[in-house]
Amino acid sequence: MFGNTYSSKLLDNAVNEFAKLPGVGNKTALRLVLHLLKQEENDVLRFGNSIIELKKNVKHCIVCHNISDTEKCTICGNSSRNQSIVCVVESIKDVIAIEKTQQFSGVYHVLGGKISPMDGIGPANLTIESLDYRIQQGLVEEIILALSTTMEGDTTNFYLFKKFAKYQIRITTLARGVAIGDEIEYADEVTLGRSIINRTDFVG
Repeated sequence: MFGNTYSSKLLDNAVNEFAKLPGVGNKTALRLVLHLLKQEENDVLRFGNSIIELKKNVKHCIVCHNISDTEKCTICGNSSRNQSIVCVVESIKDVIAIEKTQQFSGVYHVLGGKISPMDGIGPANLTIESLDYRIQQGLVEEIILALSTTMEGDTTNFYLFKKFAKYQIRITTLARGVAIGDEIEYADEVTLGRSIINRTDFVG
């Protein structure tokens, strides 16, 4: 049996770690590692330390579950945002995608996934109860169901609609500018922005 793929075990280990990242194959991993080798040591240390600091110190907002440096994220803590309109999304990537449109001035709630019985994910695995708590406080006037237009997304939308229909709040969903089967994070900014502005009442 031959040893490492490359002439250096250190190189081999680094490439293997980079190749574990989503969308990064061995060729791309090798290119990234070789690029880092060409950089100044301080630059590489800064790069590595930023990842370590992220892992050690990043928090999740106690209100919306978005990524944050503090207990409450900058969006929830921004007094200029409309706290009565809550956009419900699947993941942090969706928050980033919607924020890029600059068309939404409310706040968010990150579910942490969507209901998918095939994957063993039910309502109890998501942050639905904390969303229910937010609504019970009486400060929420509208929730926007901004989940992907997949079967799992539609299932989650329907579940949330049924659960929160008892409250005197408006429940809306994105206009169908986002194509059926699309994930929110991959929608272009113009389409996504229009889908938010032209949102419609959810019909269960």
